[in-house]
Amino acid sequence: MKSAPPFIIRRVTPDEAEALAELGRETFIATFASDNDPANLAEYVAAAFDPSEIRAQIGTDGSEFFFAEIDERPVGYLKLNTGAAQAEEMPGRTLEIERIYLTGEAQGLGLGKALLDLAVERAIENGCEAVWLGVWERNPKAKQFYETRGFVPFGSHTFVIGADYQTDILMRFDL
Repeated sequence: MKSAPPFIIRRVTPDEAEALAELGRETFIATFASDNDPANLAEYVAAAFDPSEIRAQIGTDGSEFFFAEIDERPVGYLKLNTGAAQAEEMPGRTLEIERIYLTGEAQGLGLGKALLDLAVERAIENGCEAVWLGVWERNPKAKQFYETRGFVPFGSHTFVIGADYQTDILMRFDL
């Protein structure tokens, strides 16, 4: 792991929707462009990271966004969902990690682990029994990251990018 410069993690405010949308587009494209049809990727990114859509999500009850920042510049973010805001209905009281992304420069600095630790802390604070997430079946680096931190596969669901139906592996960490 590279030596990490000082960083902070803080909640995203509604007036930062444009910055969050920009970071979301940048990190999603960097992560998935090489394995997806450009037209499908462009369609997904335009809808998922539209600033008005992000602003609405920031205001959704049960959803929280956090920036990871180095030198007051966002280099990663985390989106958490509880209750009805979760993408899937899960048994028991759970917290979903919907998104956890870092820029290339921020990878390998421990920020991913710090964001994951924050998710677990928020789950405990919310009285949750487990944290869960979906990870693309063709993203072995991410699957390994979660597995080494105690997440175990328990199912799958479909994730649609444009006209491409993909499979996400659902992973769970019991608290």
